[in-house]
Amino acid sequence: MSRSTSRRLTDFSEKEAAQGGNSVRKSYKTAFLLILISVSFALYALKLFSLQIIEGEQYRVRSARISQTVTTIPAQRGEIFDRNVNLPMVINTDSFAVDVIPGEIPPGYFDTVATKLADFLGISKGAIDKKIPPGSRKSFSPIEIRTNVSFDIISNIAENLPDLPGVSWRNKPIRTYVEIGSMCHVLGYVGDITSEELKLMYNKGYTSNSVVGKTGIERQYDSLLQGKPGSISRTVDVYGRILNEAPVVVPPTSGKNLVLTIDSAVQVLAEKALGKRVGAAVVLKPDSGEILAMVSYPYFDANIFSTDEASAQYARLANDRNKPMLNRAVNAEYPPASTFKTIMSTAILSEKVFPSEKKIECPGRITYGDRVFRCHIGVPGHGWLDLKNSLAQSCDVYYWTVGTEQLGVERIASYAKEFGFGQSLEIDLPAQSKGFVPTAQWKERRYHEKWLGGDTMNMSIGQGYTLATPLHVANMMAMVCNSGKIYRPHLLKEVREPSEGNKTVIQEIKPEIMHESTVAPEVWKEVQQDLRYVISNGTAVYPMHNNTVQIAGKTGTAEVNGVGKDHWHSWMVAYAPYDAPPKDQVVVAVIVEAVNKWEWWAPYATNIIIQGIFNNQTFEESVDALKFRYLLNQQNAAGGRRE
Repeated sequence: MSRSTSRRLTDFSEKEAAQGGNSVRKSYKTAFLLILISVSFALYALKLFSLQIIEGEQYRVRSARISQTVTTIPAQRGEIFDRNVNLPMVINTDSFAVDVIPGEIPPGYFDTVATKLADFLGISKGAIDKKIPPGSRKSFSPIEIRTNVSFDIISNIAENLPDLPGVSWRNKPIRTYVEIGSMCHVLGYVGDITSEELKLMYNKGYTSNSVVGKTGIERQYDSLLQGKPGSISRTVDVYGRILNEAPVVVPPTSGKNLVLTIDSAVQVLAEKALGKRVGAAVVLKPDSGEILAMVSYPYFDANIFSTDEASAQYARLANDRNKPMLNRAVNAEYPPASTFKTIMSTAILSEKVFPSEKKIECPGRITYGDRVFRCHIGVPGHGWLDLKNSLAQSCDVYYWTVGTEQLGVERIASYAKEFGFGQSLEIDLPAQSKGFVPTAQWKERRYHEKWLGGDTMNMSIGQGYTLATPLHVANMMAMVCNSGKIYRPHLLKEVREPSEGNKTVIQEIKPEIMHESTVAPEVWKEVQQDLRYVISNGTAVYPMHNNTVQIAGKTGTAEVNGVGKDHWHSWMVAYAPYDAPPKDQVVVAVIVEAVNKWEWWAPYATNIIIQGIFNNQTFEESVDALKFRYLLNQQNAAGGRRE
């Protein structure tokens, strides 16, 4: 084979091999592309399967949310009744709220519509501009302009609706307090939820449009009274325009009705007995802790917080020097004065530190250190008195002597706490004071001063640092009635279903023992007898005289610095009937503050309340039966402190 022929064969073989290699490479590329396309289709198919089948329901729900607008239907707030469940003390009154949907107002007509609407509502156009700033005037979401709008105004708006595009109205009930006066501190009031409240309550279903309880029972049991709002859902486009006229309606669920322990007749009786005197009165059942009446004066009309002047009215009340928004029955602290001698007598008898029959001479004053302490009766004093007569005459010298020389501050403090002083009584109200019981250690920490004998003397007669609320004093006497048991005071009696005629009880509050003393039964018996002797032969013999029911109790007069000469807090705490079991008794505690002109009214008011309760009499009838008519409209000035 020639050399040229051999070269041609070699070239042909190389060319053929190159062509074969190219063919193989093309086959690999084709296969790779087919595999890549197959895998891509498989991945897309898997993703579509996941979106439509696995995650389909989730996206459908999300889509529905995006394409729906929901309008809340407010729930009717539960009503509140007294213990007799006759007529409600708090109801819901039909009222209207006016809304504007800015996106439905034609371009360039917003100012015209806003001006006309402001005239109808009796507000300034600026108020509407503030609620609907320029940046939100294309929105199709309704904006509330004003609440508590009358039917007459709505009628006027309806007649002029062609000139008010975008304007609508809806029913929005307002809270109406039928029982005004002294019930305001018990019932409380409602108002629009604040941003701070919403942060705390958002997870409980509250919204920015929620109306919530601010004080009293309204706040304490807001979750029961609230109910569950309903809703109206409509399909809308991205601009909020309604796409269909077949809304999905979820009806609201009304709040629960509450039945209180308050007896309206007793409440009115106590309110009138206290009169226009700054102070408080508490009436409770010692065997259960049920509050029959709770009065604090001055009071206010809770209905003002449903008006357009709510902010101004709140400011006026908050700045009133007599503090009408303060519930003095549970939130004001006073020196318990000689009512504290009930605790002292119990401690003396229980500790056996001084024989009850042994007498101490009262010369009207005693000297301790470089100070002279004067008994309220003055010189020449009460003379020789045992425990029973010292309590009856409220002799300061007796309790000063035994308190400093036999009991001491630690034991006195221990017994005060045994009676519930210095601690929360856990009544079902959102705010309450604990009072205060001092100790030597506390004074050293607080003032960096040593506890002195003079401090013990003041404490022995309920003065000095010791503080208590009227509820504490009432609970103290309830413990005497119960021979050592204290029940948690409460205002809620029952929770009822609003349907079925308000007759279905779904929760009943049972008596709850807070504390049970270890003091011997015979001690309680003697304390009860001595308290009866206070009324029959002691300081309260005249104002507490009652021909129809036997009363036991203790007076008190607390010195107050900085008020004025011859001004004292006037105390009375009592229970009746003395000879009845606790289930048939009531405890009444009354305080009249020193800011009133001095008249020693607390025992008279207490007797009027007891007379009315046990004889089923009104205030006027009780006054006439007790022959107290001459006291009305008359301020009795006292020449000195009276016990």
